[in-house]
Amino acid sequence: MFIAAKFLAFLTQPLAWVALLILASLLCIRWPQLATRLGGIALALLLILGWEPLPDAVLRQLESQYPALSHTAPLNAYAGVVVLGGGLDAGYVWTTPGQSALNDAAERLTEVLPLLRRRPQLQVLFTGGEGELFANALPEAERARQFFSSQGIAPEHLQYESASRTTYENALLSKSVPGIDATRPWLLLTSAWHMPRSMATFKSLGWNVTAYPVDFRSGSSTPWTQYNMDSGVKKWRTALHELLGMLAYKLSGRS
Repeated sequence: MFIAAKFLAFLTQPLAWVALLILASLLCIRWPQLATRLGGIALALLLILGWEPLPDAVLRQLESQYPALSHTAPLNAYAGVVVLGGGLDAGYVWTTPGQSALNDAAERLTEVLPLLRRRPQLQVLFTGGEGELFANALPEAERARQFFSSQGIAPEHLQYESASRTTYENALLSKSVPGIDATRPWLLLTSAWHMPRSMATFKSLGWNVTAYPVDFRSGSSTPWTQYNMDSGVKKWRTALHELLGMLAYKLSGRS
């Protein structure tokens, strides 16, 4: 499943579609009309990718399914918070001793800090292994350990699961961590756009979880004039990756 997911991830990269269309146009050079049409479609797609209201609309639909919890919501009922990996850069990027390499989903880690300030007794379970297909670096859980240690969080409040590579494995393998009782109430902390699949997966495996979404990407609305090709491509990749993941999990019975 992990290898298949990596292969399917290629389909969620919009620039790959553009490249395939350009390649197809070059292969059809003997048929100038078809080649020109394919090249025109590639150029139009490339230009549309930068118009951010479109991917924002898709992300907003995902993010609206589990609104953010109030910062004043009581936390006494929860045994702890399960933190999904994905907020740290790949292991090969971690080349500066003493410094953490966070990515666009950094809130998956940084938002743990205010939670612990509000309720220091919360148990934190970070789940995430090495998500790269060919990698020999430290698992993400070990990199998260370095980050939390640098923030001064007492190690007795932290537990780690370092073998999982997918959301399904996050939910499955975290249940086997010593001292973890999935039937007790837990907060589930991950990106808002990733929350629908995460909640469905964890609940299907018997977890008693309440969504604690972070890392919102779409906002309440997007100006129609908002155009940025780099940002637009990233948002489309995120949205398509999640939609394809939700479909794959539904079809495989994992959520």
